[in-house]
Amino acid sequence: MFSFLNSYLKKDSDSMPLAVFRIAYGFLMFISILRFWNKGWIEELYLAPSFHFSYFGFEWVKPLGEFTYLIFFICGLSSLFVGLGFKYRWSIVIFFLSFTYIELMDKTTYLNHYYFISISSFLMIFLPSNARLSIDNLKSGTFYQNVPKWTLDALKLLISIVYIYAGIAKINSDWLFRAMPLKIWLPSKYDLPLIGDTLLQSEFIHYLMSWGGMCYDLLIPFLLLNKRTRGFGFLLVVFFHAFTKVLFPIGMFPYIMIASALVFFDANFHKKVVDWVIKFFEIFKIKTSSLIKKAYTSQPFHYKYPKFTLLIVSVFLLFQMLIPFRYFLYPGELFWHEQGYRFSWRVMLIEKMGYTTFKVTNSATGGFFYVDNRDFLTPFQEKQMSFQPDFILEYAHHLGSHFKEMGHQNVKIYAESHVSLNGRRSTRFIDQKIDLLTQKRSLKNYAWILPFNDEINGF
Repeated sequence: MFSFLNSYLKKDSDSMPLAVFRIAYGFLMFISILRFWNKGWIEELYLAPSFHFSYFGFEWVKPLGEFTYLIFFICGLSSLFVGLGFKYRWSIVIFFLSFTYIELMDKTTYLNHYYFISISSFLMIFLPSNARLSIDNLKSGTFYQNVPKWTLDALKLLISIVYIYAGIAKINSDWLFRAMPLKIWLPSKYDLPLIGDTLLQSEFIHYLMSWGGMCYDLLIPFLLLNKRTRGFGFLLVVFFHAFTKVLFPIGMFPYIMIASALVFFDANFHKKVVDWVIKFFEIFKIKTSSLIKKAYTSQPFHYKYPKFTLLIVSVFLLFQMLIPFRYFLYPGELFWHEQGYRFSWRVMLIEKMGYTTFKVTNSATGGFFYVDNRDFLTPFQEKQMSFQPDFILEYAHHLGSHFKEMGHQNVKIYAESHVSLNGRRSTRFIDQKIDLLTQKRSLKNYAWILPFNDEINGF
């Protein structure tokens, strides 16, 4: 075992796939930041709200007023430098810190692909992604023909985790045997040309896409890893993500996953891509051959502290394999209480709608009034809060602090909440007899969430 591991760690791999991935990753992130800024989402999501939902343990991470724009500027600039391979180590560290800070500012904006960007950028800190095709090469006059094989395999493993865990999560009775929530979402796309009022209205298509989505997620890493099926697998990746882009507003995620799939191809494929790009630029009389020749010298890549780097990457990948299963620590239906739902690659598995109001009571006099959530939350925040228990609890404590500061005495806050899950009838979600101010935010089970009155079988 140890001899095999030692032999594996000594293996080298061509650095070209890692370099191409870095370039695609950096420029896609740069475009993402520009897109976010251009659509006015910085103002809408981070500056306009008077209250922000926080992640447990990261309550101190908040928007910084107008300086929030500076964080986005730093994030965008560092992503551009990552793509260019300029001061790569500093650039990827700054990108990881700034992007992750942005994502921690308000839990309302959580998306699986934002989480993927954070963890993949963390991994890239420890990968020699600037070994080739970088400004750093031009400055040093050298590039690295080979890098340790495990650096490329670590990236492949992370991408495979995303797909396989997403596939495992789809092995549940709602997704496979009720075609939920696709049966809700797809018919609403009736205005799409050619397929909207025909295919997407068919129940057979709903089931076909449910089963097909599960099979795709479970199989695609293995198709990409096998040289014989890699081309077919990549075509599936392009089709799948292009189709989901048409159906759902999921931003840059399809482009990110298509670019990520390229890392599975061998160096010869990437060299052909690079050669094509060089020829393309030469059409516009941009002379790149002299720059490339200047960088072309060959020497192996070595880490200064290889054992320490390997330890960090190994622990990181092990953590990524374990954290999606933390939901086993909580009783009840995961899709209902959502404790352990985030960071587990459960992509588009549930359609929840809720209506939650808060009753503020004076325990001494018995007087009470109801809160108008619009006084405290944006419509997007209110929607997310209405069916997520940790949001409900945090918001209740915010209301408690607010009304106590206004001079209200003996404050107790109760939630009257009803939630519908995957097309089921709306039922009561939170125990309306529990004063939420007596409940503390923690990683323990929230007993004040009422049990789910149905059963969903699966992982």
